[in-house]
Amino acid sequence: MKISMNTQDLLEGLNTVTRALAARPPKQILEGVLISAQDGRIVLTCSDGSLSIEYTNAADIQEEGEVVLPGRLLTDLIRKLPAGTVEISVMNQRLAQIRCQKTKSNLSVMRADEFPESKRMKAGTEIKIPQNKLKEMISHVVFAIATDESRPILTGCLLEVSRNEARMVALDGFRLAMQKAFQPFDLPDGKDMISAVIPGKVLTELSRILQDDDSYCQMRMDQGRMECVFSNIRLSSVLLAGEFIDYRRILPASFKTQARADRMAVQDAIDRASLMAREGKNNLIRMSFRPGVLKISSNAELGDVEEEIEADLIGENVDIAFNARYLIDVIRNDTEDELHMHFNSSVSPCVVTPKDGDSFLYLILPVRVFQ
Repeated sequence: MKISMNTQDLLEGLNTVTRALAARPPKQILEGVLISAQDGRIVLTCSDGSLSIEYTNAADIQEEGEVVLPGRLLTDLIRKLPAGTVEISVMNQRLAQIRCQKTKSNLSVMRADEFPESKRMKAGTEIKIPQNKLKEMISHVVFAIATDESRPILTGCLLEVSRNEARMVALDGFRLAMQKAFQPFDLPDGKDMISAVIPGKVLTELSRILQDDDSYCQMRMDQGRMECVFSNIRLSSVLLAGEFIDYRRILPASFKTQARADRMAVQDAIDRASLMAREGKNNLIRMSFRPGVLKISSNAELGDVEEEIEADLIGENVDIAFNARYLIDVIRNDTEDELHMHFNSSVSPCVVTPKDGDSFLYLILPVRVFQ
């Protein structure tokens, strides 16, 4: 194999595909990047065994072939090269030579036939969603995906697609995050909804490589696998098996109290109060809602903090406490200027929604406080 291409294009591809590399791969071959060269283009592929990312771009192919090179080492090497054209040629079955201007390096190669085959999905339900919208949805739910492996299904995010809506739901036992996209979707005859649980790591890496434009990402799901194709990238992954929690049963049907306040004012006050809260034993923030005012406070052995913010209240007074980190995660992911919070009591969940519509919903469990 012998190819040459623009250094920055190669680096872009390597930065993209090496996101699939595992920190501790089970096999040495999974430390590598598969480079396939044919028909005037190269295809770069990395895999951890369950997640694969593939990048395609044009290249000058002098000799077709395939080779596996150390993924992270090759990426670091290309990153240090000067701008221009880089040439990669396989000298024999043991070494590949990388040349750029007056720089020359040799890398050990691995056998391409040992690299796991990445088959394209030919069947399954396919949906299309703008990349920027999908990226936005992911970014506002991933914080609520569980990291505790004791409940594996919660380490993923539920994707539900109906004929007019796609929604993502993540929950970790302390808070729930839901984002929606409203557009027509073509579903198979006889199906009103499809669903899949996507691993959290996969969603995180997908959001990092999606483009900030309205070109479509094609998603295909079938028999425990998912494939996303966009731009010159293909990502494929296994899906999580099992039943996701019936989140609809968690959502309150009505509320006794509704409160609204300037979101940034509340966020800044909680940021300040959390400085004291994290010095305490339970990282606790207290919120007291009264007509016209919201009082935010925290205390620890080293001192205390108390702030008042203007707020509108409809319904009963509420005194409630939250883990500071869980609360700030929710408020930071609310994209509106005004924060809308809904309550039933000091020990029931708080729900955050937009002023109008239902494009998102966040739920956070309070901390029971004994006076």
